[in-house]
Amino acid sequence: MSALATVAAAFPSLRHRNFRLFLFGQFLSQVGTWIQTVAHGWLVLELTGSPFLLGLVTMLGSLPILLFTLYGGVVADRVDKRRFILLLQCGMLVEALALGVLTQFGLISVPWVIVLAVFFGFLSAFEVPARQAFVMDLVGKQDLMNAIALNSSAFNVSRVIGPAIAGGIIAAAGIAACFYLNGLSFVAVIFSLASMQLGAMRPVSASIDVRAAMREGFTYVFGEAWPRTLVLLTATLSIFGFSFLTMLPVFARDVLGVGAAGYGALLAAVGIGATGAALTLAAYGSRARQGRVSIASAGILGVMLVTIALLPWLVPAMIVCALAGAAMAAAGIATNTLLQRLSPDHLRGRVMGFYSFVALGMAPFGALQAGWVAEHFGVRVAFALGGLFCGSAAAAVVWWFDPRKAMALERAEKTAELAGRVVTPEPPQGATGAEAQIALGSQKGPAIQD
Repeated sequence: MSALATVAAAFPSLRHRNFRLFLFGQFLSQVGTWIQTVAHGWLVLELTGSPFLLGLVTMLGSLPILLFTLYGGVVADRVDKRRFILLLQCGMLVEALALGVLTQFGLISVPWVIVLAVFFGFLSAFEVPARQAFVMDLVGKQDLMNAIALNSSAFNVSRVIGPAIAGGIIAAAGIAACFYLNGLSFVAVIFSLASMQLGAMRPVSASIDVRAAMREGFTYVFGEAWPRTLVLLTATLSIFGFSFLTMLPVFARDVLGVGAAGYGALLAAVGIGATGAALTLAAYGSRARQGRVSIASAGILGVMLVTIALLPWLVPAMIVCALAGAAMAAAGIATNTLLQRLSPDHLRGRVMGFYSFVALGMAPFGALQAGWVAEHFGVRVAFALGGLFCGSAAAAVVWWFDPRKAMALERAEKTAELAGRVVTPEPPQGATGAEAQIALGSQKGPAIQD
């Protein structure tokens, strides 16, 4: 088999021209976003010198996601997603250029940083659910996990490249140059969206009963056992796990005694680990059970956060950050894929709105609690506490789904396969819809399954 055929077999989503354009634009845009992330965190520390204020600024910037993402999911189900995303990306371009101009001319201040962060968060509240639901329109259900994993790979490769570039740019040209470069990167995603060839979107009603639409999505997500579990687990990781990224500049400065370059190295390590996990799931994800991957990854992330809290050296911390990044990526990819696969087509935007709400909208609370704990007890305690919560949440899910029943059914299925017959277990009494499907298992396993 030729190398090209091997790649095509491993990454079938690349057969779709529109997805290739999407992936190219997203990659360049995300490189710019990570350049700005490093510069933004360092700018806030230069202006305030306070870990708590760093967490507070992050919280305020994410607050619009908490407030508007659910509505963003409703809108995503009823608009032309490509045009909508294109408009929002143009707004993000304006935000990056404004940060650059204010910083270059010495006009930047904490209030300006907060105002622009809130503006960016407002745009993200609508862009994220639309963009995540848009992937299904580009590749279909069959190649969905592969596409999500490749998109995550691009995100995490950019996490490696972006901070490395940012460290050099800050040292050579200053923080403002990072913001300008991020603005330029948005041109790539705008170009890729404009170049796509998509059929006309199905017509929708002009009026939106927001309350009824949100109630329908809420009823589905919290009325089914597996979507409800995934959403609650993601909320826990968002508050207590992912917040460690916000505190990395504090960890680099106060614990490791390294500067912006060391902070960039830690972020790059997270990206390397996440990229490895994403590429592995892209190539072999069809063989994995996404539910089990999601839960196991949450437990591993908890262990890694407790471990990094004990480390005083840069290189071991980078290794643990890489493992934490792998766990974060695996949990996100598996959860995103499984939620989209289980979701009815007409609810996908709202389901992604709920997912974005907990994955990103809960980040304000995570940033605030991590900043407060780091301010009063030290950043090591903030990391260890977050790790304990993540590990406990994963253990609670495993206990709730009673893995002994899953193991018993798997043994029965293997015995049946050897005997040349199929075991079809009865669903639990009263189970309906996706809950019955999960209990029976579309492939294998009654509980933590794909």
